[in-house]
Amino acid sequence: MKLATYKNGTRDGLLVVVSRDLELCIPAGDIAPTLQSALDNWEQAALTLGQIYQDLNRKGAELAGAMIFDQEACESPLPRSYQWADGSAYVNHVELVRKARGAELPESFWSDPLMYQGGSDSFIGPREDIPLASEDWGIDFEAEIAVITDDTPMGVSAAAAADHIKLLMLVNDVSLRGLIPAELAKGFGFFQSKPSSAFSPVAVTPDELGASWTGGKVHLPLQSWLNGELFGKPEAGVDMTFSFPEIVAHAAKTRPLGAGAIVGSGTVSNKLDGGPGKPVSQGGLGYSCLAEIRMIETIAQGAPVTPFMKFGDRVAIEMQDKNGQSIFGRIDQQVVKYQTR
Repeated sequence: MKLATYKNGTRDGLLVVVSRDLELCIPAGDIAPTLQSALDNWEQAALTLGQIYQDLNRKGAELAGAMIFDQEACESPLPRSYQWADGSAYVNHVELVRKARGAELPESFWSDPLMYQGGSDSFIGPREDIPLASEDWGIDFEAEIAVITDDTPMGVSAAAAADHIKLLMLVNDVSLRGLIPAELAKGFGFFQSKPSSAFSPVAVTPDELGASWTGGKVHLPLQSWLNGELFGKPEAGVDMTFSFPEIVAHAAKTRPLGAGAIVGSGTVSNKLDGGPGKPVSQGGLGYSCLAEIRMIETIAQGAPVTPFMKFGDRVAIEMQDKNGQSIFGRIDQQVVKYQTR
């Protein structure tokens, strides 16, 4: 099943069911006015929404109420959430970060996931601008995957956590690299350096991925473009140290997760022959953020060459199935100067 949230002038938008090919949709407000409402009563809502999804795929435009699906009209599937916790399941990315600054990777990072709690009260729509006040902040994108859970009990095992994963999305976890060092130096984590994130137009149930959803991982390339040029296409199922059930269990170790909790994978990152990856232009799979190529440049030549994003730069993130069909729709955003009100 595929679900999206249309803008309708309210904070939480209108839930719509989207066809498998992302061509059509049908409003689902009679069943659940919002995605959060559906998640609050998922067992019941999913049955009815699933039937509409089947009818939409079977009857197409002939189904009463069906209309053309417009990704431009979408909010992030959850325009706001009770919980947004982002992990770092690709330890290769963390290892490069530390190596670039001459620090060793603690052995515990391979067995105990990193995670931070992000702001969840104001996500950006997948086709909305990224408004920021200064280019000096080191503007970066991060292409990731995230899952949405139903009510998940505290202390859940990884095996049991798999059943609590109800939907998946793509993420642009915007990061301000220039602000991170000073924040981390305080010993209290990210805050200003992590502005509002954006999620893909569509959230999908795990079964939509078929055999590409195996072992709690998505076994497909995650593509990102910077100003129209392919920047990365790493394999999301490769080099993922912790599966989604494992990071959901980690998030729920000391607290329950409420329905609608979002848990992210962190930056998707691949090794190449046991070492750092290469840019797409050099035959590699590229990267999912600017920081990673800058770290590799620092390791190789002592200083980064690739700049961070500037006002006017555009980033796009998408994942396609084995037949080249977009699964989640496309995140497509431009960085713009924020005008203080």
